[in-house]
Parts: sequence; structure tokens; C-alpha cells
Amino acid sequence: MGTSWSLQAVSPPAGTAGGVQAAFDGIVAQMSQWEPDSDLSRFNRAAPGGWHDVPGEFAHVVERALAIARASGGAFDAGLGLLTEAWGFGSAGPVNAVPEQCGAADRTIDFDPAARRIRRGEGAALDLSGIAKGYGVDLAAEWLLGSGVRHFLLEVGGELRGEGIRPDGQPWWVDVEMPPTSSVPPWRIALHDLSIATSGNYRRGFVADGRHYSHSFDPATGRPIVNGVSSVTVLHRQCVMADGWATALTVLGAEAAIALADEQGLATCVVAGDREFLSRAWRDMLD
Repeated sequence: MGTSWSLQAVSPPAGTAGGVQAAFDGIVAQMSQWEPDSDLSRFNRAAPGGWHDVPGEFAHVVERALAIARASGGAFDAGLGLLTEAWGFGSAGPVNAVPEQCGAADRTIDFDPAARRIRRGEGAALDLSGIAKGYGVDLAAEWLLGSGVRHFLLEVGGELRGEGIRPDGQPWWVDVEMPPTSSVPPWRIALHDLSIATSGNYRRGFVADGRHYSHSFDPATGRPIVNGVSSVTVLHRQCVMADGWATALTVLGAEAAIALADEQGLATCVVAGDREFLSRAWRDMLD
């Protein structure tokens, strides 16, 4: 996943770290665009238009990604793989200039849940980097719970899930990372059976001709976002949903993101420069 992970757990049994790592390794083997032998990479290399069977975890993430895509009016697009590669955010590595061609003919990703199979349009390549890491957190967390570990805080590259409480009776307190250019103070969140994910335009990017380009893409334009949003943080029971929704809401702009978060009942904080926007569900948690 190109990042580190950490676990704080109460009385974990021997072999816990290995079990968590195995869960993450399974996600990489299925959904990494950087691993040439992953299920995702093989799907993207196959001819478009044909159906391909996928493992259960893979199918689960695709189904969640497409659900968020529909609910967000296309702000989340799992078929952007050709664009992310062209802009240097995929397996090919960074680029030194802005791509000339940014359009794509047909970025459709179809999913058949009954047969657990997917297919892609001619201009689509699957990219699950905006949601798969969150699912990796959930998968490892469920393994921990199944192994009898009830109280823990699990973190993967800034996506976190807290279960139970600490030995001192306190919840798992975490500080939300704020954009380095913002003066908005960070929130401290109690993760008690709760997940959190933050998407920020400052985390990855490149500079060309003196301009910074974010790794977050607007599917409508095929280009990195330029809507003034610095970061979006989402709280959810499932980390896969927090991760995916943080990605989608980043694309929409601050006011539209909060409006959609209110519609979906999502606890969301949007930072745009030195301004902060909070959804109703986030404000309700303050009470």
C-alpha cells in the first residue's frame, strides 16, 4: 500500500502482528495497481468488454465504490486508472509535465453481484486507491475481533479504526491531521467502535511549470481538483466507507460536500484554506 501500519492492542495473543500483516497482504494481492500480478492489474491488462470473476473481498470493495459513485453523482470514479497513470499517480511513477490528453472514451465499470464478476469500458482502468486502504483496515480489524482482540486502535497510512477502550478506561483518542497551510486547529476524536479517514490535497502531488497538482481527480474534467478544498475528514463505523466518502467529498467543493454529507448522514469536516465546514452529523457528535 506504499505506507506503514501500526496497532495498539490490549492483551493481543501471540502471532497477532502476523495475522494483521496477512490481511493487508491479501488486499495488495487482489487490489494493488502497483503489483503486476494482482487481480486488479490483470483485469486492467485484459481486453475491455469481457466479464472477469473476482475474489470476494475484491467484489465487496468494487460494490462499495460503485455505490458511493452513484450516491455522489460520479464524484467517486473507480474507472479513473488510465488518467491517474497518465498524471503520474499510478504504477508508472511521477511525470514532469502535464499530460496533453486527459479525456477517456468510456470509463464504465460494471459489476454483477450475483456472479461476482466485473467488466470495464474501453476507456476505463480500475483504480481502488481511494477506498481499498480503508477496507484493508476493516479486514484486519475483523480478523482481530475474530481472534478475541476486543480493544485496539489500528492505523494504516492515516486511516484508523478504534474498537473498545484503552486499559485506563479511556477511548482511543486521535488527532485529526490538518493541512500544513491552514490555521484551523485540529480536532481530537474518540474512536470507540468508530473509523476515521482524511483525504487531503497536500499529501501527494507534483509541481509542473510552477503549479502544484493534487492527486485528487475531478472525474468530470479528468484533471486534478482546483476547488479550494484542503482536506475532508469522515467518521463512519466502517473504514471502507469513511475512506471512500472522504475521497468523493474532496472532489465536490466545500459547500456541495457538506450538503451531500448532510443528505447521506455522514459526520464530515471539510477544511478549505482557513475555513472549516461541519456537517450536521459531525455537530451532533459534539453534543
